[in-house]
Amino acid sequence: MAVSVFDLFKIGIGPSSSHTVGPMRASKMFAELLDKDDMLPQTHRICAQMYGSLGLTGVGHGTDKGVLLGLLGYAPDSVPIEQVQDELDTIALDQKISLLHKHPVEFRIKNDLIMHRRQALAEHPNGMKFSAYDEVGNLLIEKKYLSVGGGFVVSVGMDASPVLEAFNDVQYPFHSAKELIELCKTHNLTIAQLMMANERTWRTETEVRTQLLSIWQIMQSCVSRGCGIDNPDATGYLPGGLNVKRRAAELYRQLTQNAERSLADPLTVIDWVSLYAIATNEENAAGGRVVTAPTNGAAGVVPAVMHYYDRFVPNASYEGIITFLLTAGAIGILYKLNASISGAEVGCQGEVGVACSMAAGGLAAALGASNAQIENAAEIGMEHNLGLTCDPVGGLVQIPCIERNAMGAIKAVNATRMAMRGDGTHHVSLDMVIKTMRDTGADMKNKYKETAKGGLAVNMVEC
Repeated sequence: MAVSVFDLFKIGIGPSSSHTVGPMRASKMFAELLDKDDMLPQTHRICAQMYGSLGLTGVGHGTDKGVLLGLLGYAPDSVPIEQVQDELDTIALDQKISLLHKHPVEFRIKNDLIMHRRQALAEHPNGMKFSAYDEVGNLLIEKKYLSVGGGFVVSVGMDASPVLEAFNDVQYPFHSAKELIELCKTHNLTIAQLMMANERTWRTETEVRTQLLSIWQIMQSCVSRGCGIDNPDATGYLPGGLNVKRRAAELYRQLTQNAERSLADPLTVIDWVSLYAIATNEENAAGGRVVTAPTNGAAGVVPAVMHYYDRFVPNASYEGIITFLLTAGAIGILYKLNASISGAEVGCQGEVGVACSMAAGGLAAALGASNAQIENAAEIGMEHNLGLTCDPVGGLVQIPCIERNAMGAIKAVNATRMAMRGDGTHHVSLDMVIKTMRDTGADMKNKYKETAKGGLAVNMVEC
């Protein structure tokens, strides 16, 4: 459950927050549990089983990679990306894995990392089960985990009340957009100011500001790498077998080499916004370091709109960046509390749709919009993503995911501009559209929820 802006914006690796980052965190939690309960020395074998969407699209989404890295003890925000492939190759060659890098056990990937394509856990579409055995095959412990979107992981049977109580400990707890706006009105605060007050529950204001600017720096670095700036790997084809060519570096070259000609086209700014999103999501698809915003599959939308603000808005500032992230975080929390940010639960409306809504509200705030205009921008951003399916071709976060982020970013900018041309008065509230998204997701067939069994995922192959 999200209670902080830093729960929505987390540093991880590609290609998927729910399928790569979540399993990495879950397997690390399991290995640490063995260590904490003094069962590590007794452990002779580990078995990891992936269910539902994780089993159906796990390999394409890097689930196998995430599980193995987590068992080794790596965390998504600090894993040395340049060493990942060597680590995975060693496990496959030796048929062993060193739990937390200190206790080797036998591990045959084919037998001990099982992708169940026809089974799902009752609790969630993204379910996992980890088992540890002693040297004679007796079960030591078994745990189930759920990857519920955006890299969030919960243990089956875990008491959620401490997390909910933690949210009530903040200075201004809110559970709906209506409550959020009313709190701001009562205390004469902007949404960003209210979020800063809440963040001070856990950190000093200086720490909050420093960490938010660090998040922004990582987003910028990701775009730069995707554009090929000091990164020779930003060319060629993305991994996975679809032979999707990386385009961002060439787009960047075209836009920078024809700068004067571009000035004659007033829509060139759209090309730049698209570039920022594509660069981010190509890095994500290649397994690079990204910021979940709020997921990896939607990681390009918020950074693209932030780059638009930073590069194209006069008088853009670090203060505006902080305002953007705090406001976008508040909007993301509303979706996490009242609906979902998991493509496996509600389709891509819960990923790119939520990211679009967050980015629209964040940009409006950075531009000085009223709280009512911010709420309107966020509502528009989701309203026109309702019903968006999650249908990754080949189970890879490439087609249509990369371009979909570019379209989401453009929609977010347009939503902000539409909202700021009005006074904040509108018929459909953000709370209404969040409920509608949740209900639409519940009605959506499972084949359109990150299973690669419907939509483009099958029609592209058939054609």
